[in-house]
Amino acid sequence: MTTNLSTKKTYMKTNIREIKSFFYSQYFSDGLRMTIGILLPSLVFAQFNQFDIGLTLSLGALCICTIDSPGPVSHKRNAMAIGNFFLFVVAVTTGFARLSLFTLGTEITLFSFFFSMFTVYGNRAASVGTCALLVMIFMMDKAAKPNEVLPLSATILAGGIWYMLFSLVFFGIRPYRAAQQVLGENIADIADFLRIKADFYSPNTDIDKNYRKLVSKQIIVSQHQDAVRELLFKSRIMVKESTNVSRILVLTFVDLVDMFEQVMATHYDYSHINEKFKSTGILDDISLIIRQMADEMDNIAYMVLTNKRNRSQFDFDPVLEQLKLKIDEIKTNDQTATNIALKKILINLRDLNDRIKSMGNYYHFKSSKTLLEDSENKLEFAKFVPQQDYAPHVFFDNFSFGSAAFKHALRVSMVCLVGFITAKSISLGHHSYWILLTIIVILKPGFSLSKQRNYQRLIGTIFGGIAGIIILMFIPDKNIQFALLVILMIGTYSFLRLNYVVSVIFMTPYVLILFKFLGVGLVVKERIIDTIIGSSIALIASYIIFPSWEFEKIQDNLVGVITANINYLVKIAESIIGKQVGTIEYKLARKDVFVKSANLSAAFERMTSEPKSKQRNIKELHKFVVLNHILSSYIATIASSVSNKALHAAPSENLKLIKKSISVLNECNKKFNGRIVEFNTGKTHPVVENESVVKLSADEILLKEQLGFINKISNDIARVTDHIVEANGE
Repeated sequence: MTTNLSTKKTYMKTNIREIKSFFYSQYFSDGLRMTIGILLPSLVFAQFNQFDIGLTLSLGALCICTIDSPGPVSHKRNAMAIGNFFLFVVAVTTGFARLSLFTLGTEITLFSFFFSMFTVYGNRAASVGTCALLVMIFMMDKAAKPNEVLPLSATILAGGIWYMLFSLVFFGIRPYRAAQQVLGENIADIADFLRIKADFYSPNTDIDKNYRKLVSKQIIVSQHQDAVRELLFKSRIMVKESTNVSRILVLTFVDLVDMFEQVMATHYDYSHINEKFKSTGILDDISLIIRQMADEMDNIAYMVLTNKRNRSQFDFDPVLEQLKLKIDEIKTNDQTATNIALKKILINLRDLNDRIKSMGNYYHFKSSKTLLEDSENKLEFAKFVPQQDYAPHVFFDNFSFGSAAFKHALRVSMVCLVGFITAKSISLGHHSYWILLTIIVILKPGFSLSKQRNYQRLIGTIFGGIAGIIILMFIPDKNIQFALLVILMIGTYSFLRLNYVVSVIFMTPYVLILFKFLGVGLVVKERIIDTIIGSSIALIASYIIFPSWEFEKIQDNLVGVITANINYLVKIAESIIGKQVGTIEYKLARKDVFVKSANLSAAFERMTSEPKSKQRNIKELHKFVVLNHILSSYIATIASSVSNKALHAAPSENLKLIKKSISVLNECNKKFNGRIVEFNTGKTHPVVENESVVKLSADEILLKEQLGFINKISNDIARVTDHIVEANGE
């Protein structure tokens, strides 16, 4: 009874913390900022009986807020400034074009293509294109006379400028807040990743299914790490300003990335280890310690998010010492291999503990200058962030059917024209732009993303519509309705990136209440039907008009991940044979592996949601994804023990194993039409030809075993590669 009560209390405490974490997160912060930025002009001007002007200003703010995604302030400023330029140009053009259905249809077709091509410049540029298309759609049904177009467009521009200034001031007041939020979420992601790793040490775990969970979580970790890199390493304030807060953020992230490698490095043959040690109970102890470390990571994540300090940290040293004693007591018939593997896991756990302790110290001590100075990092941050090329030739180089962006832009323009004709032909009311709006929101470059967004939009609109009807029918009080409108707006923009279904569920009643305030009446039927029409057109179009299937692009991901692993393995090999490998070279190779692996995993997940007929080589690709994760993990395992050690002699067998692995992986790349990565030993430390003469240490024995396993995995990848290539040849 006492245990159940304790469990319930722990569960409630965890839930309360999760709720608090949400309110401290970037998602709620974004929702609050966007709601205030959009709503404030209407509220202010309503006080002066100029509600129409306020509403137009809010329209401009609504369009520009789509660009206000996480990132360095300088990127936000530049993108929103460009967005405001297009906002005005498109508003004016649409204002005059709408006087004729022919010119409006032509404008919709051309602008849909032009602004959809912005995807070639990355996500933020794509959001500028979305902003321009939104104002075009909203201006379609604006009953403005020719002499009113310029003043109306200028007012929309003023709303966009207002939101840009408001957003920049918002970030200027708390310049480090966005970085803290993304960093806190990334720490929590890695805590979840740790828990999945802990499951591998349970005899009842389905290893294959757990790998899938691990790979899915790795995608999220990689995405958030890229977001943190952009915020920290591309921002002059974060990197160059010598304040304790900015330095703590950078140091925490550097430790976090190193720690993630440690988590990756705690990888072994789990089936073999479970078979050998399930009766000893040692694996349960290892699993429990990893889970406790994950809990401590959650504590650090909470401290980063809330900007609070805890008085004490959990001390893992006694726990790890007890684990060491238990490992020493275990007797097996295969002491040289398996026991050493357990001891290696212990070493990894100790390294993990050191990283957790280091990060915790930043938030448990009151910004100690000594602590920061001792931890000063000299990394060249610019090298860790990919540079986006905004040159005009990038836009025009993609004018071919070999470009996914070009096909996507053509598809959007054609579908928007169909949507426009449909809206004008069978529209049920005065909001025909809802069909086009649905199409713009749903259509994505890939089929799987379009399908997912389609489903989310439909479900959210239906349930949100029901909620809106209930609110309007049973809560007639205008003040309560307005309070609900504000709450629903905050919910809409808070969940926009976190959970799109929930966002749309909030959005639909908020729109319905807004229209009720505008005196339009209950338009839920019109909205649901228009959404269904727009969703149907978008889904059919993504299937038949220049469809983009993952199997057509997956080869680039396969080449990318193989090349990254070869480069990573080469750096490790160079360390083993005595070459000096700089910290930056090593960390760049490691980052490339993590990013490319996440890209491959994401592409594979998208493929699984496509029609069965388009899921080419799905079983082989799944094997490839899992084998790639194992390969990367084993290389990371070796890297963590080799990178800081200078080996005085490299056994010849070790060198042969590395060369064989690199050769096998290069052959795989060649079959996928990828480039060959050269590896020359050059001048190295002495190579031990006769290993029987020299007694190898336990570390060297384990290294040899791990290199042998890497060679085995490389050959497994080669076999899977052959199956994929043969199937593609058919």
